[in-house]
Amino acid sequence: MAISLSKGQRIDLTKTNPGLTEVIIGLGWDTNKYSGGHDFDLDASAFLADANGKVQHDTDFIFYNNMVSSNGAVKHTGDNRTGEGDGDDEQITIDFPALPAHVEKIGITVTIHDADARGQNFGQVSNAFVRVVDAKTGREVLRYDLGEDFSIETAVVICELYKHGQDWKFNAIGSGFSGGLAALCQNYGLQV
Repeated sequence: MAISLSKGQRIDLTKTNPGLTEVIIGLGWDTNKYSGGHDFDLDASAFLADANGKVQHDTDFIFYNNMVSSNGAVKHTGDNRTGEGDGDDEQITIDFPALPAHVEKIGITVTIHDADARGQNFGQVSNAFVRVVDAKTGREVLRYDLGEDFSIETAVVICELYKHGQDWKFNAIGSGFSGGLAALCQNYGLQV
């Protein structure tokens, strides 16, 4: 049975799960029913950062326009433009042993595409979650359900995976940003 986390909790991934070398980060959400005239297009991204939380190379930013890291260690499986259906809406796979040595933190984020133009924000999103699944066995290792405590934010850092010695850990963050993808890029040291 998967461990359910709350905001701010940190948990060990690889030390307590021997053999866990490749994970699927599954992200899902629903939109509150309202008549805004536009579909919600939420986009998952991964920022492959150094120990200081900064991305060193543009190719270490994985999103719908750069779906695979330069060495193939991190892969985005595709853009779901409506969030329809049950289960994961988008997935990112991470092969821990294949990560470049400079990557010590991976920020997993979700943004609302064209949020300002469409008048959308995370106050209109519900049931958002992230789960970590063992890619080899399909076993759900952990799950973090975000609360409904967002209003005007258009981007959220859902969680971070970070290296501690030789092991990887999970930090349930749930921190919102206004300014969409550009604000997240600046947060992780990328020029937009």
